[in-house]
Amino acid sequence: MVEITPKLDTQSAEPLYLQLYEFIKQEIQAGHLQHHTKLPSKRKLSKHLDISQNTIEAAYNQLAAEGYIDSFPRKGFFVCDVNQDRMDVKEKRSSIKEKKFPKKDWKYDFNNAGIEINSFPFSVYRKIANEVLREENNDLLLLGHPQGEFGLREEIAKYLYEARGVRCSPSQIVIGAGSPFLIKVLFQLLKGSRFAVEDPGYHRKLVLFEKRDEDVKLIPLDESGLMVSELEKSGANVVFVTPSHQFPCGMVMPISRRHQLLNWAQKEKNRFIIEDDYDSEFRYVGKPIPGLQGLDSYENVIYMSTFSKALIPSLRISYMILPKTLIEMYQNDFFFYTQTVSRIDQRILHRFLQDGHWAKHINKMRVVYQKKRDALVSEISRCFPDSVEVIGQDSGLHVLIRPHNGMTEKELVESAAAQNIKVYPVSSYGRNDDQTVLLGFAVLSVEEIRKAIELLQNAWF
Repeated sequence: MVEITPKLDTQSAEPLYLQLYEFIKQEIQAGHLQHHTKLPSKRKLSKHLDISQNTIEAAYNQLAAEGYIDSFPRKGFFVCDVNQDRMDVKEKRSSIKEKKFPKKDWKYDFNNAGIEINSFPFSVYRKIANEVLREENNDLLLLGHPQGEFGLREEIAKYLYEARGVRCSPSQIVIGAGSPFLIKVLFQLLKGSRFAVEDPGYHRKLVLFEKRDEDVKLIPLDESGLMVSELEKSGANVVFVTPSHQFPCGMVMPISRRHQLLNWAQKEKNRFIIEDDYDSEFRYVGKPIPGLQGLDSYENVIYMSTFSKALIPSLRISYMILPKTLIEMYQNDFFFYTQTVSRIDQRILHRFLQDGHWAKHINKMRVVYQKKRDALVSEISRCFPDSVEVIGQDSGLHVLIRPHNGMTEKELVESAAAQNIKVYPVSSYGRNDDQTVLLGFAVLSVEEIRKAIELLQNAWF
C-alpha cells in the first residue's frame, strides 16, 4: 500500500473529492501508481489528509466508475490494468492544432465563393425572421417534410418558371443543405451509373472523390462548352454540366449545343443531364438563355441551383428538380432522409420570396455586380498590355485572366501572393493551359478592385 499526499485547496470552488479524484487519476495515467497497487483505506486516508471519509468515498467511487480502480470486499481498493499508451487524453487532444480557415488574411482576395456583404438586406431579413419567430407555430420546432417546406418549394417553382423558363411542380423539388449534399443523394438515386464531368469543371473533384476513377469520365470543352462528341464516346449515362455559365471557363452553351446534349440524353434509356444553374441570375450581355430543363420534353434533365451565390453562402439552401421517374423513386425509397435545412430558415426564405424581396434583391445585385465587373475589365484594359485575355466576362461573378507574359499558372499565383493578393489556379478544377488564373469580383469593392489590379500589374509585368 502506498501513501498519497495530494495538494488540496480548501479555498477552491472545485469540490475536494474532485481534486482528489483528479490527482489519483493523473498519477495512474502517468504510471506513478502501477497496476495492482493498493490504495490507502478511506479511514486511513481521511486521517492522513484531515478530510472526511465521505469525500474520499466520493473520489474512489468516481475512479471505480471510470475503470481506474477496483474494489474487493475485505481487501480494499486496487489500481486497475490501464493501458498507459491510451492515457492522458486531455493532453493529446490539446496538441491537435486548429486549422485556420481561411488559411491567410489577404489584403485583396479574388474569391469566387463570396458575395457583396454590404448590400445584403439585413433590415428586411431581420424583420421577417422576427415575425417568423413570433408566430406561435409549434410545427416549426418539429421535423418537416423530407423534400422541404411546400410553401418554399411553391415559391421556387414560380420564380424558376418566370426567370429561367423551368417547368416543374413544387412536388418535384427537393431542398437540401448545399449542392454537395444533394449530389450525394443523386449518387444514391443513380446508383450503378457511369458519370461524366466537364474538364475543367466545378463537379470534377467532388465526383472523383465520391466515385471510382473508372466510373467517372472527364469530358473536354471547346468554345461552346462540353463537347458532346466526346461524351458520346465516353460510355457515360449521366453528365454534369454548367451550361448557363461554365465553371470555371465562363462560356455560355449556345442553343445548338444544348439541343445536341438533349439529343444525346434521348437516345438511350436512363440517360440524365444534371444541369447546375448556380449563378444564372447574373448575366450582363444579351438576353437570358432559358435553362436546359425548360427545353427538355423527355424528362432527362435534373435541374440544380442554390441561394448561396445570389443571397448568402452561409444560408446553405440549395435545391434540385427531379424528373418524374426519379422523384417517384425518391419518394418511395428515400423518404427516410431527414430534411437537412432548418424549418425556420426555410420559412424566412419563403416569406422573403413571397413578399417580393427576392426579385428586388436580385435586380439590385445585378447592378452592383455589373459595376464591379465593368471596373475589373476596365482596370485590366488600362493597366495590362493588349495581349492579356479576359475570359467569361459576360456572366457570373468571376473571370479568367490569361496574361501571356511567359509566367506559368504557379508563377502567376505566387507573384500575386508576394503582393498580398490571392488569385486562384484554374488547375484546381482540372485541365488547364497552365497560364490562366481565376479572379472572383463579388467580395471586393470597386476601389479595392482598382488597387488590386494596379498591384497585379507590378507583379505580372
